[in-house]
Amino acid sequence: MVLPTLFANWHKLSTRIVGLLLSFLAVALLVIGSTLLLSWQLEGSAAAINVAGSLRMDSYRMAMLAGQVDDAGADPRTREHILYQLQAMEEKLQLLQRGDPQRPLFLPPTSSIRDMFGGVLQQWRTELAPQAHDWLGQSAATPASVRALQQRSERFVGRVDELVQRIERDSENRTFWLRASQLTLLGLAMVGTVSIIYLLFDMIVAPVTRLQGGLERMREKDFGVRLPVDRSDEFGMLASGFNQMADRLQAVYGNLEQMVSVKTQALEQQNRELALLYDSAAFLQQPQPAEAMCRGFLQRISEYFGADGGTVRILDPIQGNLHMLVSQGISDRLVETERCLKVGDCLCGEAVVKKVAVIHDLRKMDGGHQLECHREGFATVSIFHLYAQQQHLGFFNLHFRKATEFSPAQTALLETLGQLLGTAIENQRLEGRSRQLAVSEERNLVAQGLHDSIAQGLNFLNLQVQMLEQSMQQRQWEEVESIVPALRAGVDESYQDVRELLHNFRTRLQEGNLLSSLEAVVEKFRRQSGITVDIAAETQGPPFPSEQQLQLLFIVQEALSNVRKHAGASRVWVRLDDHDDFVLSIRDNGHGFEPSALDTLGESHVGIHIMRERAARIAADLNVRSQPGQGTEVLLHLARAQRRAA
Repeated sequence: MVLPTLFANWHKLSTRIVGLLLSFLAVALLVIGSTLLLSWQLEGSAAAINVAGSLRMDSYRMAMLAGQVDDAGADPRTREHILYQLQAMEEKLQLLQRGDPQRPLFLPPTSSIRDMFGGVLQQWRTELAPQAHDWLGQSAATPASVRALQQRSERFVGRVDELVQRIERDSENRTFWLRASQLTLLGLAMVGTVSIIYLLFDMIVAPVTRLQGGLERMREKDFGVRLPVDRSDEFGMLASGFNQMADRLQAVYGNLEQMVSVKTQALEQQNRELALLYDSAAFLQQPQPAEAMCRGFLQRISEYFGADGGTVRILDPIQGNLHMLVSQGISDRLVETERCLKVGDCLCGEAVVKKVAVIHDLRKMDGGHQLECHREGFATVSIFHLYAQQQHLGFFNLHFRKATEFSPAQTALLETLGQLLGTAIENQRLEGRSRQLAVSEERNLVAQGLHDSIAQGLNFLNLQVQMLEQSMQQRQWEEVESIVPALRAGVDESYQDVRELLHNFRTRLQEGNLLSSLEAVVEKFRRQSGITVDIAAETQGPPFPSEQQLQLLFIVQEALSNVRKHAGASRVWVRLDDHDDFVLSIRDNGHGFEPSALDTLGESHVGIHIMRERAARIAADLNVRSQPGQGTEVLLHLARAQRRAA
């Protein structure tokens, strides 16, 4: 499984390096194994030569011992020595025959040496060993038998010498091959090292050098450099990726100036759009009439988009009319013709029905020549709507004498500008309605104040005049004399009420100056009424806005006016407690009244009713506490959650 996978991925650099190293390792192991085998065989041959050499010595010793025997026979010790030599020679021959791998000891595995050893072994067992045993079995050894034994021993030694020589020649051959193997191993090491260096240089160093050279040239902005892709391994993939990177960098660098120019133009365009939006928003926030606001808006967008003319039209949803509010760059005739359009008429009326931005190319329209704007030479008319809080208020037109197209970004910009103008118009309308509501509320308060003071006084004077007229007709001069002072007092009181109301309506405050204004009102009340007023104030809360301060001051003025008119008091206490909650108290020592009487009076007691309305305007609670003979207290409480800071 390993080899097929290895050959299948041979194109990979890592696979080839592993295959090369494995091949070199296999050859090295083969040569080293053969060298070890030869060394092991040489050690076995050397041991065999030693054993065979000892056979010759044993043969010579046995022959020498046999020569020492005379006719009388050998002594027992000599015979034992000869028998021992025979046993030793037998054991050595058996050792040579079976070998000993642990020493190691064995004959070389060649047929000639095996045959020679077979002859030596046969000669030993058929000639020398039997004759020696026979000779030892004789009671007396003759010289002839000794010589015969020595001759056989010499022939055996000769045969052993020939075996030793053959083993030595075989060892010489194996020694030669051992040296050759060692030299081969040395040569393989040198050749392998050089080959590995060359192959690694060819497979790794050279591609890395080419890649480094390409990077150096690219660092010098030579983006035309390319690497040859002449291999399919990892370096081939790197070279291909380098070439792709060089292509892209060359394309980017070549188009860099153009791209920078395009980005710069886009940025400038965005800056111009932002400047137009900012300028338009700042202009539309200024307080000005609707005509001036729309005219300035139309002038700005006409200059930005290069329009030759334009109009702003406001929708009357009740009558279904489109009224031209302002115009620019169009003739008086066109203005007079299209000053008021019905929804659905002409191109503008159709755009109102569709409620989408429309850009008309009049040259491509079949009935374009019948339109008044086309007869005046306009080629393109664009219609963009005015919206505020999802309410359609109208639209504005841009007229171009040359055919003009708007990009999606320009269309979105014009729609955003339309929403800005629509919001400004709606805010102006809401501000007008708010002013009308404020005027209406103030008129209501004025009417209530007049009813509470002037109207009642005039009613009293009217009754007195009627009584005066009757008395004069009846010539009851005493009654006339009593009525005239009452009329003068009523006129004086009405005059004082008028002055007080005028003073209240002309009251102005600066933000954060409630205490000083309150002290001024109290001081004026002291001068006009002669009543002693004690004022105590603890102010730690944030300042009030002008609207809330005015309402608080009006409540104090109305409460003091009631004290002057109805309480008959000699002393008044005003306390201001301004911490988290705001508490204002106006208390007098007058004759007081029954609180349940207020329910029966209802709206007729306008002063209390006015104070409660003013308190409700600032989300405060107002209570009136009184008992007959114990004075009256007007208490106003404004919770922290309902309080507004200036």
